[in-house]
Amino acid sequence: MLRNPHRLEFFGNLLDAGKATLCGEESFGTGSNHIREKDGLWAVLFWLNILAVKGESVEKIVRDHWQVYGRNFYSRHDYEEVESGPANELMERLRSQVGEMKGKTYGNYEVDYADDFAYTDPVDGSVSQKQGIRIGFTDGSRIVFRLSGTGTKGATLRVYIESYEPDANKHGVETQEALSPLIQLAEEIAQIKQFTGRDKPTVIT
Repeated sequence: MLRNPHRLEFFGNLLDAGKATLCGEESFGTGSNHIREKDGLWAVLFWLNILAVKGESVEKIVRDHWQVYGRNFYSRHDYEEVESGPANELMERLRSQVGEMKGKTYGNYEVDYADDFAYTDPVDGSVSQKQGIRIGFTDGSRIVFRLSGTGTKGATLRVYIESYEPDANKHGVETQEALSPLIQLAEEIAQIKQFTGRDKPTVIT
């Protein structure tokens, strides 16, 4: 599996070079190497094929998957049109801290790694810096902070929150409830309210 920054151009290079046959992004865009683009129709046909072969509902297939592999809870919190200056200060503050985070504990969470994600394209060798502050924890959870859209209307701070849950008895918990400790931790680490003046995100997906 290859991890690359959030933009289709990075997928395109891998698909064209035959280094990937399936690609997906956090907003559920999915595609394959038949076209240099996300393909919603292909994704629908892919799922219809699975349903035809399995003869089961989407819900049953997903829940059976969770039973075997556990469930990954995921959410993205967007703080839109925040002031660019303070938003950049927030990110620079995080960058200055990532080198000292490994091994630190925040409540029940211990930091396994922290970095400012940089991507080297395996096809053309180009390097893309500052693609997001990643903080991963020993239980497999992680928080990612990324700033985008730094234009005249301000910036959008995106906070990605993920947690792995192996306990089948907890697979039915509502996503925001399951992630609430990490959501609070993201606020604590980044001091989002202090820098943006926002006490909640504009959009939650």
